[in-house]
Amino acid sequence: MTLSISGLSKTYPNGTRALKGISLDVPPGMFGLLGRTGAGKSTLMRILATLQEPDEGTIQLGELDVIREKERVRETLGYLPQSFGFHPRVRAERLLDHFAVLKGLVDAASRAAVVEALHKWTNLWDVHNQRGGTCSGGMRQRLGVAIALLGNRKLIILDEPTGGLDPEERVRFLNLLSEIGEASAVILSTHIVEDVEELCSNLAIIDRGEIPLAGAPANVIANIRGRIWRRSVTREELPALEQEHSVISTKLLAGQTIAHVYAEESPGAGFEPVEPDLKDVYFAVMGSHTGARAGA
Repeated sequence: MTLSISGLSKTYPNGTRALKGISLDVPPGMFGLLGRTGAGKSTLMRILATLQEPDEGTIQLGELDVIREKERVRETLGYLPQSFGFHPRVRAERLLDHFAVLKGLVDAASRAAVVEALHKWTNLWDVHNQRGGTCSGGMRQRLGVAIALLGNRKLIILDEPTGGLDPEERVRFLNLLSEIGEASAVILSTHIVEDVEELCSNLAIIDRGEIPLAGAPANVIANIRGRIWRRSVTREELPALEQEHSVISTKLLAGQTIAHVYAEESPGAGFEPVEPDLKDVYFAVMGSHTGARAGA
């Protein structure tokens, strides 16, 4: 089921233009929405989740009009917001059972089977009797996904789901998302490039309410192949390099500063070509879109 967004705009009462005529097609599978804090990601996710009204534009989920048919859309939608809370003394199993009732699973036997299956799928069965307040960040996120999966979900929206997770929990959570993406359309909204690079077959970059780039990761990386160069520089040399060239990112490697430069041909002596990755694409797009250099 394809999600089609056309001319979507949103301006808040304080004058902030969160979305500026966004048009985007989201195909089935894992779709990554990359952008930094304040880029418009959460506004777009809340509108798609029928929690907020746009000022202009249309959204179609298959044959459904997302803006006009909110109740029907909610029957096919799972949403994990950037932050959510639940009573710290409620057991995980009881919480999931409660949301299952709200989703319309009123038959006790059927509901119990669904709750058990979701606990096992999200790797929460061993802690299903644990109280929410004692769950780790990764457990809470997996519980949020289990709630989002209740019912026959055609579209799953995940807003910054790996923020705050430690490396081990992040890996487990990404593996879970990979499994979910095989059965549903999933939008992963994040500022973490690696999450998109590891999971998503399609992506879009959002910045200041606009979409400067969209496509398959392999294609967008291929488009900048031969245009990314690197050189080791001292801290004192970096300001002059930024004046002369389009420095898209810098990072420390073995105590040295490595600068990545976007250029159609070699920027000069000391530079070597780099096989680009999605980070280079992201930084190049953000640099050209905002005139800012990013530190990796």
